[in-house]
Amino acid sequence: MDGLDFDDVIVGGGSAGCVLANRLSADGSRRVLLIEAGMDTPPEATPPEILDSYPMTLFFGDKYIWPGLSAAAGRNAEGKPVVRAYEQGRVMGGGSSINVQSANRGLPRDYDEWRDLGARGWGWADVLPYFLKLETDLDFDGPLHGKHGPIPIRRIAREAMPPFGHAVGEALSATGLPFRRDQNGEFEDGIFPPAFSNRNDRRVSTAAGYLDAATRARPNLTIWADSEVEQLQVDGRRATGVVVARGGHKLTIGAGRVILTAGAVQSPAILMRAGIGPGAALQALGIPVAIDLPGVGSNLRDHPALTFCQYLPRRLRLPLARRRPNFAAMRFSSEHPGCDASDMYITASARGGWHALGTRLGLYFLWCNRPYSSGSLTLASRDPKTHPVVDLNLISDRRDLERMVAAVRVLAKLFVHPALNPEADDFFPASFSPRIKRLSRYGTVNRIVASILGPMLDIPAGLRALLIRLVLLNGTAFQATLEDDRALEAFVRQSVFGVWHPVGTCRLGDPADRMAVVDSGGRVIGSENIFVADASIMPRLPTANTNIPVIMAAEKISDALLSRN
Repeated sequence: MDGLDFDDVIVGGGSAGCVLANRLSADGSRRVLLIEAGMDTPPEATPPEILDSYPMTLFFGDKYIWPGLSAAAGRNAEGKPVVRAYEQGRVMGGGSSINVQSANRGLPRDYDEWRDLGARGWGWADVLPYFLKLETDLDFDGPLHGKHGPIPIRRIAREAMPPFGHAVGEALSATGLPFRRDQNGEFEDGIFPPAFSNRNDRRVSTAAGYLDAATRARPNLTIWADSEVEQLQVDGRRATGVVVARGGHKLTIGAGRVILTAGAVQSPAILMRAGIGPGAALQALGIPVAIDLPGVGSNLRDHPALTFCQYLPRRLRLPLARRRPNFAAMRFSSEHPGCDASDMYITASARGGWHALGTRLGLYFLWCNRPYSSGSLTLASRDPKTHPVVDLNLISDRRDLERMVAAVRVLAKLFVHPALNPEADDFFPASFSPRIKRLSRYGTVNRIVASILGPMLDIPAGLRALLIRLVLLNGTAFQATLEDDRALEAFVRQSVFGVWHPVGTCRLGDPADRMAVVDSGGRVIGSENIFVADASIMPRLPTANTNIPVIMAAEKISDALLSRN
């Protein structure tokens, strides 16, 4: 060892890691080390693009994400893998520092399902106290809402919405679904103002909420940013420490306990490189097997999603000074045979980008809340510098494909609406091609290009349709795709992607279940002192964005760890 020993070493300073660092270091007798591969964001020096209510971090290239990480979404109509960049946070606060700040919990049935799948003690009644503990709800009181937690949660009420929000509400009301006020307290289908983790129009990540100045001042808490864990060291079934690349040096740190909070991509990879995972696959890479756990890296799940744009008339555009652009969400049921209720989700944003082109476009996200498909994560190499192979395997289950195809038609029918824009050709898929991705990057050149392209959309509808088809759609009219079953299915296969909500690769379960990876307290099954406390432990996806459920899980496992002292 290099003379540095800690009681608790937390690997990953993301949504979960910041929670663990706060809660475990509250016990002054414990020496706690938090290690984050990305940059730190202390309260007095948080970059403005992170604080922004509009998620500007997405336009800064690889600055805040793992560079070069990619994933296979699935297979196109020809059976070839569709591989794209897969954005996962690499900054203090992790996903909570770069996401759209959605703060929905999901439904009680999600957690009761976890319990029924073998995660004892993780039913709705068990997890609700931790949802309450993490939040300060700025809008609602009562038994379903916390008032003293580190993460503020708020909404924009219908009466305070700009014209775009009212127009979207009118369009969505054609479904017959009711308007509801609180997606975290009303569990039926409906149209909601989205809840988000924000105060005074500024993001509150877990780095801000849990690693405040008082927490950082604790003498028993050490925080290392820009430091990457290259190896989890294991002796038999016990972790002895970690090897960290930091400041051009490699340090070996001793640990009484190691808690992995590196996310559903990195946490299983760290375990497998340490010999904890599917034995035959590890041996094939020359990795000695410490604990044979075939479930490590399996059960990878994400919400299959599609994104669409719509040209917005001037009356609906959002001024750049108004940063929060999301004003409506709809949870609805596909009614597909054999599928659960509340299995689909739509969100609407008044801004498709940070520049003059994006301000003229509404942006709509569609995803399947209850997918059946699952993928896997495997090691390509034992080298920690080599990213794992991520295969989301989205819509491989026919039920997922059929629901997404049907929902595209529903979405197009809803939003081609007089309240928004009745021109069918002004509604089209949002392309995340390399060309569009380059144009989205924040910078002077793109600002100039967008300032030219943006006003070009303000031409008569017929000419605009031609411009959209030639410049943004590579010559294909999307309305023709909507009317052709085979073409629409091919479009969905080619275009579907995850919402950057990977879960499940170290899932909670009964230790008697060979595919379970951690027990109900987060301990890696078969180990003495290795724990996981991030999105990877979720047996199934919640009917929600994953950030608030991750924070809840970290709070719950923090309690379990403190009780083991």
